[in-house]
Amino acid sequence: MVTTTTRAWEAAAAVTDPELPMLTLADLGVLAGVEESGGAVTAWLTPTYSGCPAVAEMAADVDARLRAAGYTDVTVRLRLDPPWSTDLISAEGRRKLAEAGIAPPTAGGLLQLGPTRRVVSCPQCGSTDTEELSRFGSTACKALWRCRSCREPFDRIKEI
Repeated sequence: MVTTTTRAWEAAAAVTDPELPMLTLADLGVLAGVEESGGAVTAWLTPTYSGCPAVAEMAADVDARLRAAGYTDVTVRLRLDPPWSTDLISAEGRRKLAEAGIAPPTAGGLLQLGPTRRVVSCPQCGSTDTEELSRFGSTACKALWRCRSCREPFDRIKEI
């Protein structure tokens, strides 16, 4: 995938995620590339998972942002191969998640099936004395956790 560092990339990269508005699609690693050729722009999105309900809104927002930047021939395409991974979340994106009270996924973490004990820091107080309450959080990509020290619940992005 060719990613340009042009005005088109900058416009598309500034679009925020509809479910995690503190992150841009570039922070989240969902914006897989932007190509310009003869005045036409194609943006490629790799959703966090193939059934992501926010993908249509993301595509519409990227299209609108590129058109607002002056491009008239815009195409937004999905790319499912290679699949998205939580490893694509930038360091800046991980920082923004923590600042918003959402525990970022472990860098280099892989989805593990079955019981596991992960060390997860509380985004409120920093304690690692935390527990998973439910694998199902406010969205499909989050799990619900609680800090045993400060007793605050928090979302955590699941590793994929």
